[in-house]
Amino acid sequence: MIICHQASELHQLLNTYRREGKSIALVPTMGNLHRGHVRLIEKAVGLADIVVSSIFVNPMQFGRHEDLDKYPRTPDADIEKLTAAGCAVLFAPSVKEMYPLGLVEHTVVSVPAISARHCGASRPGHFDGVATVVSKLFNLVKPDHAVFGLKDYQQFKVIRKMNADMCFGIQLTGVATERDENGLALSSRNGYLSAAEKHTALTIIQTLRSTAAQIENGMRDFAALEQAAKSVFESRQMRPDYFSICRADTLAPASADDKQLVILAAAYVGTTRLIDNIEINL
Repeated sequence: MIICHQASELHQLLNTYRREGKSIALVPTMGNLHRGHVRLIEKAVGLADIVVSSIFVNPMQFGRHEDLDKYPRTPDADIEKLTAAGCAVLFAPSVKEMYPLGLVEHTVVSVPAISARHCGASRPGHFDGVATVVSKLFNLVKPDHAVFGLKDYQQFKVIRKMNADMCFGIQLTGVATERDENGLALSSRNGYLSAAEKHTALTIIQTLRSTAAQIENGMRDFAALEQAAKSVFESRQMRPDYFSICRADTLAPASADDKQLVILAAAYVGTTRLIDNIEINL
């Protein structure tokens, strides 16, 4: 695997591959890779000749008092996993490389409407940071394909809209959430959890599944279902951020007539904020 730290060397390398007629897939990450990230690389290997992954802990998508400074960084282990999974190129830029004039003077890419709800409401500016860094990576790599995990369901929808609106023309692929043996969605932030907290965190997927089952059985009082789910979280000493039954396409609140739904959930287990979701096809 070739490692590039500067955009200029990445550009030169990828131009060589393009002259050879090779297709390129991109898998953006923030590092601290787990089995879910490996699945993204493996999916990308099946889509293109050359897989490029990025590792960049993007300061623009972290708010004040969030975990930017303590976000886990494991570069050596990440390189081993990427190499084993078949990644050909790693782009690991510095903050200075990505934001040479600093964050305050950098152009911001904003995706309206779909960014405003759920995580966007809880973390103002978060999706502006996501859209900005992903648009930069799209322009730097110019991939034919880009692969993202669906645990960050809203993020995938934001990027898909940006890809369409800005005419990038990249084929986007979403990969199902990877879970541990108990059903907990894999996340870099799971490393913050104690054994007891990991057990408590299973409440999220359990509640998502039970709510989905009720909807599939005909329950259409979505507001009541959402409130009941939040009450379950609170009964387990979790602090709910949101539990929202949405249209899968727009992430707007679902109506009784909608057939393609997604339930989005976020909650704090101790001091750790976790997200998860479940899709429903009626």
